[in-house]
Amino acid sequence: MKAYFHLPGLFEFYAFYRVFLPLFYEHREYFYDACEIGSIYGAPADCLWGGGRVGFGEDRPEEAAALTRAYGVSARLTFSNSLLRREHLSDPKCNSLCALFEGSGENGVIIASDLLLEYLQSRYPGFYFVSSTTKVLTEFDQLKRELNRAEFRFVVPDFRLNKALDQLNALPERLKQKVEFLCNECCWFACPDRKACYESVSRKNLGETGAEHVCVSPLAHRGYRFSDAMQNPGFIGIQEIQNVYLPNGFSHFKIEGRSLGSAILLEFLLYYMTKPQYQLKVREEIYLDSTLDLF
Repeated sequence: MKAYFHLPGLFEFYAFYRVFLPLFYEHREYFYDACEIGSIYGAPADCLWGGGRVGFGEDRPEEAAALTRAYGVSARLTFSNSLLRREHLSDPKCNSLCALFEGSGENGVIIASDLLLEYLQSRYPGFYFVSSTTKVLTEFDQLKRELNRAEFRFVVPDFRLNKALDQLNALPERLKQKVEFLCNECCWFACPDRKACYESVSRKNLGETGAEHVCVSPLAHRGYRFSDAMQNPGFIGIQEIQNVYLPNGFSHFKIEGRSLGSAILLEFLLYYMTKPQYQLKVREEIYLDSTLDLF
């Protein structure tokens, strides 16, 4: 089985992927044989239907669509705003993005709103749909019901279900292939406010006021650190993917990081996709040269 990685930053890291995609496809010997790029996801800055992050992503939709189409990579629009109302469905920017990407290959939409899902199914039937982790499905029965929904090709459960292996392994094979694990989440495992956090972002994308969400994580002051994510009880490392998840029939893995920098994105791709003996070579191809100073 192959591990299909769904990568962040379709718009946010367009310049990075212009360099990384040719490297990946022209030098497959650098990368694990059992790994593929399943999709690249994202949304332009200030996208009304967006719900994951606000204000990240340069407006290069035509270039992003052309790049993914050239390499046969699925592009996913992150339209995971959970607070949409019917009047928002006519937004011209989001509709023009849908028109562009629906006709640019086997592309999908990450979605949290059933209202938007119904609209897109009728208006843009060429898309496949992914149930967003922003739904915060923390109970296994919730996840199983979502997996049984025919509208979704993939479902991203809350990261706190990543290690519910007894229940996950008992799923029928057809449902296992719909599970897309969020591997590198840094959010506090005991966070009681994850859904409220996402709703706060959704309100901002709609331009609405509301109480500012304040993260109460003990490590919130540190920001995102991959080393912290690796200590998270929900973290799925490359060895677990290779030795636990793939042998049990799971093959889809999402890497978060749209609001981070391209340097940490590269570290994700080195860790999850690159053979250890070639990691320095990939760094050299991407940015590292003998004249680079860090300070």
